[in-house]
Amino acid sequence: MAWEEWDQLKASAAEQNSTRMQLNQLPADQGGSGTQGDLKADHADLEAVGNAAHDLFDDFQHHSGYARVASVAAAGGLKDEGFALGAALEHVAERWSEQSKTLLDACAHISNHLRFTKNQHAADETYIAGAVSKISLLDSGFDDRKDH
Repeated sequence: MAWEEWDQLKASAAEQNSTRMQLNQLPADQGGSGTQGDLKADHADLEAVGNAAHDLFDDFQHHSGYARVASVAAAGGLKDEGFALGAALEHVAERWSEQSKTLLDACAHISNHLRFTKNQHAADETYIAGAVSKISLLDSGFDDRKDH
């Protein structure tokens, strides 16, 4: 078998059993404004995420306290009665408290960050509107000079 024949057989086999990769993206023919693939979130989307994080924070803070208090009380009672299970339950209650605080911090961070983002975008919009109005005022001054 000649080298060229071997290369041809390899190429033919590769075509028949090729592994294809598909990237996670928008199809090429979307039309529209040319902004395909850009992340887009409007005020309502951000507000919904922020509200969900705030609601989770409030609800979890309220309800997780019941589990913590009940577990600590049960652990104390078991320990007082000499059961080794009391110390184990106390450890679980401590870990529950730590993990609860972590979740609450994450929810607060999400909610606060989205509130900050909303306020920053509003400030940016105000700045841009002011800058654009100054440019249009300047342009109109040039237009007035042309008329004379």
